[in-house]
Amino acid sequence: MGLEWLRPGAFFGSILYALIGVVVFWLAFVVIDKITPYDLWQELVEKQNVALGIVVGAMCLGISIIVAAAVHG
Repeated sequence: MGLEWLRPGAFFGSILYALIGVVVFWLAFVVIDKITPYDLWQELVEKQNVALGIVVGAMCLGISIIVAAAVHG
């Protein structure tokens, strides 16, 4: 009962779903970066725009929750 998650099928399935989730999250971030009128990376790193950082962080959390729900169930 305690080692059900250690079966090779369950283990590699979890790794595969995790990789799919990361790829979908990355693609969503790239799409949002392309549709915004400015370069998000430059605004966040070089200009250190804190307000944009908070918005992008909230967006990342939202996308992560959606991807996790889609992958999980």
